[in-house]
Amino acid sequence: MSLPILALKLSGAFILWLLLYLNLQVLTEALVYQIFGLSKTNAFGIAVAFFIFEVPKVLLLLSLIIFIMGVIRSFFTPESTRALLAGKANFLSHILAALLGVVTPFCSCSAVPLFIGFLTAGVPLGVTFAFLIAAPMVNEIALGLLFGLFGWHIAGLYLSMGLIIAILSGYVLGKLGMEQYVEDWVYKIPPMPDSAEARLTMNDRIELGIQAVRDIVGKVWFYVLLGIAVGAGIHGYVPENILASLLGASWWSVPLAILVGIPMYSNAAGVIPIVQALLAKGAALGTVLVFMMAVTALSLPEMIILRKVLKVRLIVTFISIVALGILTVGYLFNAIM
Repeated sequence: MSLPILALKLSGAFILWLLLYLNLQVLTEALVYQIFGLSKTNAFGIAVAFFIFEVPKVLLLLSLIIFIMGVIRSFFTPESTRALLAGKANFLSHILAALLGVVTPFCSCSAVPLFIGFLTAGVPLGVTFAFLIAAPMVNEIALGLLFGLFGWHIAGLYLSMGLIIAILSGYVLGKLGMEQYVEDWVYKIPPMPDSAEARLTMNDRIELGIQAVRDIVGKVWFYVLLGIAVGAGIHGYVPENILASLLGASWWSVPLAILVGIPMYSNAAGVIPIVQALLAKGAALGTVLVFMMAVTALSLPEMIILRKVLKVRLIVTFISIVALGILTVGYLFNAIM
């Protein structure tokens, strides 16, 4: 397909996207309250309206963000990322690693192959951790959804705090000199050979963006529906005073949010609808940010996966340092917001 024809099709698709996105509220109210005949004051009606409105809204935002980032990601490969970070152990390299974690296509499910690939390529342990923390916690999908749902101030807040946690945690882990607590077999793996990066045309990059939408939405849609379903239940049925007392600004609500978040397995797309419902019910911003960061950066399934390459002492140290950073964020923002 030629580039002008592809651009024309994309323009038409974006116009349809925009029309649907701008009219979601009207369509939802017509469907739920007129066709279904549900009440605007009934908890069930409120929950159903939340679910029907949020599902297409989040999926539309998700598809647009993934397409744009899919095009941007075509300029990055695992080889080029490792080459940028290999052999660098200064503070600036931790900043670079965290920033690359935001824009590269990796999530917690990629933890083991990423960890092995980075270490065998000569990337220092602390720099590897800075990348490994930032990639799932401060990814572009999370930022795009936060911006679309809450505005630039919440998205910017999450970006800055997530990067600070990733950078400082990686730096501290590197300074502790805990390389001996990586499983021995990891260092015995020979470095991966660099592959020749093909020269991609703009047409190729657009096709990769479209393919990224198919692949990623195909993998995360279930978590999106699950997260929105939980959010709908909270929105419709959980009394504001109960939720505000559990996830308010009290000292114990912040560690509670971490303890609740760690066992959950979700990605940013799935957890953000829950965050939206929690904030709407009066939960404190700092506590909700802590919950989101715990789900995306300290999930129990990711820790189980990392056990394949890390000894228990290093995993415990990793969790402790990241949790301390997340706790600090929660207390700080509950105090000032």
